[in-house]
Amino acid sequence: MATEYGQGYGRDSGPGFLGEGVEGRRHRLPAALRAPIEARSWKEFGYLMLSLPVGILMFTFAVTMVSLGAGLLITFLGIPVLAAALAGCRGFGALERARARGLLGLEVAAPEPLRVRKQGAMAWMGAMLKSGASWRHLLYAVLHFPWAVFAFAVAINFWAYGWAMLTYPLWFWLFPVYGGQGGLQLYGDEAHRIYLDNPFEITVTAMLGLLLTLATPWIVRALTLVDRLLVHGLLGPSRLATRVVELESDRGVVIDTAAADLRRIERDLHDGAQARLVALAMDLGLAKEKLTEDPEAAARMVGEAHGEVKTALQELRDLARGIHPAVLTDRGLDAALSAVASRCTVPVQVEVDLPSRPAPAIEGIAYFTVSELLQNVSKHSRATRAYVDVWRVDNRLMLQVVDNGIGGADASAGSGLAGLAERLDAVDGILVVDSPVAGPTRVTAELPWRVASGG
Repeated sequence: MATEYGQGYGRDSGPGFLGEGVEGRRHRLPAALRAPIEARSWKEFGYLMLSLPVGILMFTFAVTMVSLGAGLLITFLGIPVLAAALAGCRGFGALERARARGLLGLEVAAPEPLRVRKQGAMAWMGAMLKSGASWRHLLYAVLHFPWAVFAFAVAINFWAYGWAMLTYPLWFWLFPVYGGQGGLQLYGDEAHRIYLDNPFEITVTAMLGLLLTLATPWIVRALTLVDRLLVHGLLGPSRLATRVVELESDRGVVIDTAAADLRRIERDLHDGAQARLVALAMDLGLAKEKLTEDPEAAARMVGEAHGEVKTALQELRDLARGIHPAVLTDRGLDAALSAVASRCTVPVQVEVDLPSRPAPAIEGIAYFTVSELLQNVSKHSRATRAYVDVWRVDNRLMLQVVDNGIGGADASAGSGLAGLAERLDAVDGILVVDSPVAGPTRVTAELPWRVASGG
């Protein structure tokens, strides 16, 4: 259902309204030509070159220590040896995360720490052996070695042959001067020998070298992709641990938000309606005293008090609407957002396309998200029109607020958008802000779809 306030516009507005994104700075050389000389390519190549010695060291340590520990399990000495093996593998894992961060630009958080519940060496060894992260580090040390050998061989051959063939016109003269032959030997047996010594063969060699040189960075990048997967999957925190950290952070945001809302309600009551009611009580007391002495003055004071009562009631209604509007509870998002749009300073078109009502908590968050975004449109955007769209995609509730204002909104600048993003994140929601300078601004929010009880 679509409801329009003022001169709104439809979803398929032309490019004059939506505008074009600001193009990023373009490189003069295409990616295929600049890849061989980019710092990223050399860093990735250096990563693969270092992977072989590091892989040998990790593999030797892991296999030796685990074999020794397994052999000593018939005695008590096997347990501390295995614990030491796992601890060493965790140390190598920290080195690998640092190497991936420095050369691949891959940020991987440290795994969950050991949960040592008691003091002493036995408690530490037990925690080490029970830690899933420790065994994942051991698995990485074993799996990384064969892959490092393969990746090293492929990368060094492609890189060396590519650059050697590309630069062959610069150093082919070394063969006749110092080698006693016309050029690089391509084929030879007892009867025949073929050398790359004439201009045509030298040019073809250089061209083939150019193709290899251009392809090598992408081959190296594909090889490092496997390393990225290994580091991310085996050396980082488990999905369960990551989820626990996210939930703990979200719980803190929810608590802080609830506390801030309670302080706001208390402040509004104290400074607004409560102050008016106190003044009203004083005015009625004075009117009561003057009732017998000066009935006309008492009647005038009662009339003024009646006006104060109306003002206090309006403030209480506004406060109640800020907590949870009655129209949202009674009629749902369509009517509630239409009411918000009618109070906006620019014409707003609202379109809500939902098969049913979501859970009250999600519905409330959606309402206050759109309400705050429309307040931003009124206060900061300098827009002449805005558009609100609400729909459902699979198990997600989607919200979008678009305006044709000056743009420049940034959720990372510590503004109200940052607080709104934190609130959405607390319920597994996402806020995406697309607001180039000169506009338009498009804010998209995504919330989990939870069906209301009985719905």
